Amino acid sequence: SSLLLMSGVVVAVGLCRRLARRRLRSRPHLFAFLVEMFSTFQICACTNELSLLGNVEPKPHTALTLTYGFTVLHGLTLAGSTCNPCGTLQPMWGGGTSPRMGGLKIAAQFVAAVLARVFMHFIWSLEMAEPHFGALSQGCSSPMQTTEMQAFCIELLFSVVFQLAVLRAESVNPKYRVHLIALLITMLVYAGGNLTGAIFNPALAFSLHADCFYDKFLSYSLVYWIAPSLGKFLILYVF
Repeated sequence: SSLLLMSGVVVAVGLCRRLARRRLRSRPHLFAFLVEMFSTFQICACTNELSLLGNVEPKPHTALTLTYGFTVLHGLTLAGSTCNPCGTLQPMWGGGTSPRMGGLKIAAQFVAAVLARVFMHFIWSLEMAEPHFGALSQGCSSPMQTTEMQAFCIELLFSVVFQLAVLRAESVNPKYRVHLIALLITMLVYAGGNLTGAIFNPALAFSLHADCFYDKFLSYSLVYWIAPSLGKFLILYVF
């Protein structure tokens, strides 16, 4: 049921992106906002569902396999979208995107994060699959299982490694690049998922753990917003 749900989200987002391309080409700002929102919604909704499958046996093989598979699927179906506020900073820094367009895309990413969370909570309330039972009663299921400073350093390091890999992989054939990026993300999740969740995406972090941001805003914004953004700026400064 979970796989069907995530596949349905991917198909629906694909149809919405295609419709936006056909109807809104003459309105570039609205087009950019909607495409980025649809794309980020897909990643956030699917990752919310994947977070419930972390305890499916055999552990952690099932969760890592699904992480790799859906990361490849996102890479193939969401070409042209960053779905990450940190990724949007690069073209803004280099002058390839205007501050207005960059701000519009970041706003779309956080809107999508909220919409995905609301949508998935509605789906979980229907209890269509076994992992959905009791999912809404968890509250802040904190992904931070270490000290705040260590969590900050982990998310900063993972952001630097990920953003550096994305830059270095730009010259790789796209059909191979998507697998390389998916493999890297899976390795990072395996290495640090039990400590911080290995998210390194501010919009995705908010969608997954909004309750934790409400309870401990300063510490969670430091780890899941400032750390990956700082990692991105370090990469931009060095290169």
